[in-house]
Amino acid sequence: MFEFPRKNNPPRNQSHSPERKPLPFIPDPHPTPVQKSGKRTEPNRFHQSTGTNPIKQKDPQQPTPHREHDQADQTEKKPAFRSRDEWKNRTSPHIKDGRPSAFAPRKKFQPVRQEKMGVAPLPQVGKDVIRIVPLGGQEEVGRNMTVFEYGRDIVIVDMGLQWPEEDMPGIDYIVPNASYLKGKEKNIRGVIFTHGHLDHIGAAPILLRQLGYPPIIGRDLTLALELKPIRIQHLQDTFRLGQFQIKFFEVEHSIMDAVGIILTTPAGSIIHMGDWTITNEPIDPRPITYTHLTDLPKPTTLMLESLGALKKGLPPSEREVHENFKNLLKNAPGRIIIGTFASQIRRIGYILEYAEELGKRVALEGYSMKTNIEIAKELGYLKMKKETLIPIQDVHKYPDERIVIICTGAQGESNAALSRIVTDNHRFIKLQKNDTIVFSSSIIPGNERSIQRLKDNLYRKCDNVIHTDLMEIHIGGHSTALGIEEVLRQVKPTYFVPVYANHYFLKESAKIALRMNFSQKNIFVLDNGNVLEIGKEKAGILPKKADTSYVFVDGLGVGDVSQIVLRDRKVLADDGMVVVIVQVDRRTGSLVGSPDIVSRGFIFMKEHKDLIEATRKKVRTLMADHDPRSQADTDYIKDTIRNELGTFLFKQTERRPMILPVVIEV
Repeated sequence: MFEFPRKNNPPRNQSHSPERKPLPFIPDPHPTPVQKSGKRTEPNRFHQSTGTNPIKQKDPQQPTPHREHDQADQTEKKPAFRSRDEWKNRTSPHIKDGRPSAFAPRKKFQPVRQEKMGVAPLPQVGKDVIRIVPLGGQEEVGRNMTVFEYGRDIVIVDMGLQWPEEDMPGIDYIVPNASYLKGKEKNIRGVIFTHGHLDHIGAAPILLRQLGYPPIIGRDLTLALELKPIRIQHLQDTFRLGQFQIKFFEVEHSIMDAVGIILTTPAGSIIHMGDWTITNEPIDPRPITYTHLTDLPKPTTLMLESLGALKKGLPPSEREVHENFKNLLKNAPGRIIIGTFASQIRRIGYILEYAEELGKRVALEGYSMKTNIEIAKELGYLKMKKETLIPIQDVHKYPDERIVIICTGAQGESNAALSRIVTDNHRFIKLQKNDTIVFSSSIIPGNERSIQRLKDNLYRKCDNVIHTDLMEIHIGGHSTALGIEEVLRQVKPTYFVPVYANHYFLKESAKIALRMNFSQKNIFVLDNGNVLEIGKEKAGILPKKADTSYVFVDGLGVGDVSQIVLRDRKVLADDGMVVVIVQVDRRTGSLVGSPDIVSRGFIFMKEHKDLIEATRKKVRTLMADHDPRSQADTDYIKDTIRNELGTFLFKQTERRPMILPVVIEV
């Protein structure tokens, strides 16, 4: 097992995995699997009766079965799960007669509305060539999704969402653009998820529906958080998806059940690490090494998440972090309120264990926190005495020194539990001066101001606020540059492709490989939509790109908000709006009465009566220029008011509000 060299005061690592309320799952229209006898088979019994996963590979040379179109697949109804065991061990609804639904009928692709980018069609995949197409994750943190093609077989890794940026008002989140896969739905053999963070699985309910619900593969916690599974029961499991042979290996990350993926084809092997880290002084020192990956069929391509490429030195010591938690739970005054990510299942488990040893009671607060802990309990990942966990409304029944509250909201989200507590909007928790507040999380880029505001408010109300600037109480899930060097040294890939980060992180990761004497021609830094083709003898990027334009999700709308709509929203947010209402005579086009002027977000009308009157006078002047012998042309009147009034208001205020003319014919 690789061990970091010892140094004093190691730099902190940061986790950029978003924590938000899980998206609603869109039900799968495909039926429950049936046996050849036609009798309904409950998912967990199906696996027990066969003893293996229905699509697990038995013979590496076994040919891919032909696609079947069975009407029973479309009419059989889905049974409800009647017990927790059945729910926990449920299998994919995409299995029929021991075959994956990659070979069953699919729904036709339903494209989302989006702007046409004029992207030229890409050529067909060549013979004995692996094609890699990142549809997201190469120019941002989030929206992670990569397409792998060999021949007529397609495998997808991850379907993540991206949180909106500051210049995207009203947008809930962004999902990958799947238009590259339009017309290829029948070739998709499976979708594999590396782990359960929303930037890797959050877009699945939307994209799986668009792609006709192909089979999905992942480990227990990943699939329980969002999806319906073909479960990876053991890391030694092997799957056959067309000509792709799929294997897995363990990686360390800030969420449990994270895996790396090996995709082997006749043209070589792809190693995809997902999100990963190498723990410094782990509590559970299991040897996790990657030297076995050097024996894969050549050429090998390593796709390595590179978000920590700029972090030098070591991540914090895991032993030190948990010793600090022990001391805090034992000695901190008042109630202990811990804000952390809901995905930190293992750390929450240690906190529950320490609290139980001290005879303390733990309350959970936050939707995602309660949901994730309940799932972890169902899967057997968390075990504690029944009396250790108490409802949040019962905290007042115990002395303050015996209460620990674990909640979401350490990123300063306005509606999260910690923000409601600090603003006195929580029903059951009122902060006291002697309470101890612990921030066990890193800062997600873009949340700096909201977190600073949250800390300011907490410091005003509490005397004991603990965060990573004062004490090592958090370990992120992304390795430092030292870890990237170690993985490259162990794996020794033929080609290196840094992934899953902003472009400058990818470039810095590529520089690490160059310093280790990798050849420049064997390192590929891809943008979203780049098409990398790898053959037995050479690899290269095609000149044409796939369409990876943003697909915005706003409420129930998917892809119906374009850049033009966002531009209008930004104009309204920056300079406001002026509505001009005029009545005109239908026969002559002359003005009837006085124009009405309404301002929203531009000026406060009661304090700028002179400007309002000048604007009204300008509209009268524009209308007076109309030929009274011709009928009213409402389109011409609107254009004139919009253009001339926009110029007039800019000269008066040096602002450019949106002008909205309303012409009423009388």
